[in-house]
Amino acid sequence: MASKPTLGFCVTGSFCTFEPVFQQMEALRDTYEILPIFSFNAAALDTRFGKAADHLKRVEEICGRKVLCTLADVEPIGPKKMTDILVVAPCTGNTLAKLANSITDTPVTLAVKSHLRGKKPVVIAVSTNDALSGSAKNIGHLQNFKHFYFVPYRQDQPDAKPTSLVADFTLLRETLYFAARGEQLQPMVRKI
Repeated sequence: MASKPTLGFCVTGSFCTFEPVFQQMEALRDTYEILPIFSFNAAALDTRFGKAADHLKRVEEICGRKVLCTLADVEPIGPKKMTDILVVAPCTGNTLAKLANSITDTPVTLAVKSHLRGKKPVVIAVSTNDALSGSAKNIGHLQNFKHFYFVPYRQDQPDAKPTSLVADFTLLRETLYFAARGEQLQPMVRKI
């Protein structure tokens, strides 16, 4: 029996989306071995959406392995070929900016850089309130990079938050499927 491909699953600090993201992580266990990776903020901050320790525990139970949450933890990802495909879900505006400008000072951004060493696909599941303002240039920039693919997204409460976008996390599996074949799932912009 062939082994499952390994999915590097990076989580950044869009805490309000953790529940749907963790549900998708659970659903993907049947297809992938999951290597969980948390940004510094995702691993350390307690918020109104839960305690960091509880999030780490839940993800470790889902994945059956320790969450990588330091620079030293993730640096070997590329050299040791630890991942076949990588997703950043949720991907904050801060992380988008760092990826678009090759800044690798968090476990997630360094994991992406290390993974890209092997010219393998990276899937971005955006979740940021400034996607149609300050972060728009970074989304556009990454959409033009080779090996980057986006989970289709939509406006998030356009009346209350007119510049906010959030990925349709239910399309994560399908996006990964297409990204593994070098294709972007279309259409990228979905209706509310």
